[in-house]
Amino acid sequence: MRLGPGLLVTAAFIGPGTITTASVAGANFGFALIWTLLFSVVATILLQSMAARLGVATGLDLASALRTTIQTPIFKALAAILVISAIGIGSAAYEAGNLTGASLGLQEILPSVNPLLWTPLIAVLSAVLLYTGKHKVIEGALIVLVVLMSLVFISTLVMAAPPLGEVLKGFIPSLPDNSITTVLALIGTTIVPYNLFLHSGVLAEKHDNSKNIDKVIKETNLDTGISITLGGIITLAILSTASVAFYGTDAGKISAANMAVQLEPLLGGMAHYFFAIGLCAAGLTSAITAPLAGAYAVCGMLGWSTQMSDTRFKLVAITILFFGALVASLGLDPVAVIIFAQAANGLLLPIVTCYLVWLVNQKSVMKGYTNSLLLNLVIVPVILLIFGLSLYKLSNLIFSF
Repeated sequence: MRLGPGLLVTAAFIGPGTITTASVAGANFGFALIWTLLFSVVATILLQSMAARLGVATGLDLASALRTTIQTPIFKALAAILVISAIGIGSAAYEAGNLTGASLGLQEILPSVNPLLWTPLIAVLSAVLLYTGKHKVIEGALIVLVVLMSLVFISTLVMAAPPLGEVLKGFIPSLPDNSITTVLALIGTTIVPYNLFLHSGVLAEKHDNSKNIDKVIKETNLDTGISITLGGIITLAILSTASVAFYGTDAGKISAANMAVQLEPLLGGMAHYFFAIGLCAAGLTSAITAPLAGAYAVCGMLGWSTQMSDTRFKLVAITILFFGALVASLGLDPVAVIIFAQAANGLLLPIVTCYLVWLVNQKSVMKGYTNSLLLNLVIVPVILLIFGLSLYKLSNLIFSF
């Protein structure tokens, strides 16, 4: 089979934010939180497989399904406002961080080049890929970047050579002191609401009634499982390497930007380039997928075409990209916008998750491709944890004011 749509999800959640979160988790708690990563990967596979099955079986992306199946006008309007604000504006807010992360990586690789040039250049490259409106071009570019990112971080993990026994202990659930925020951050950086819109949208666009739906669903599930597991391995490599290098030391200032410099005594001069290239690839992949996800959500809720080749779809994606590039280039503080995005996403994630689970259990929508009883039982603890995560995020934001 050919990997593709699943790698879009991997490319979306492995960004500069994930690198930073995994680095901090390893530096502050060693290998103790690996179980959190395992849970996140399994939960993401379950949810993304449902979203993908929706697109394959019905030809509808998640936003379009929301718009067409909610009949009550007031609830339809509320859903539209919530999705457009949280996913559309949220994608634009996080786009600034993606572009900044890619720029930091390039600055480390080519320090002699004016750093102010990198963000506009990356934005232009991303815009060109988005404007092509073709799956093969975008997926091909992302596959190259994800493979590159995988080689960089997994090679670094091999060089760091963490003790296998300690790594295996990390799969046993535990909560070290003061770790709850990092646990939730690891989960939150993997289970991302806009990826549900992205995955369902890409597969809905490829929908073809003449194909064997059962076969396509099996291939899609395999693609999703392999791709997201790869993303989990990359995150595990980052966490483990940070644990070897920083655990038990003063890691208060650790970040993805300075991690390469601090790892040089451990991995030698090549560590500088390994992490710079990996950070750049992570930023680039997320910089392309965030505008795509936002465009699927906004266009689907407004009833516009969600075909990548559609002019309005491309304009929405490029507008999201432009907003992120503007914030990143001007050095503006995106905290206020990101706080809004986090609050909206904190509210959106459990709602979208519950709606998705309800939707894929409706025979009128899914025909013979509804959830099994076992899958519904397995997904219950995931939903409960997502509600807990959202409540915790929202309470933190409220008390921060």
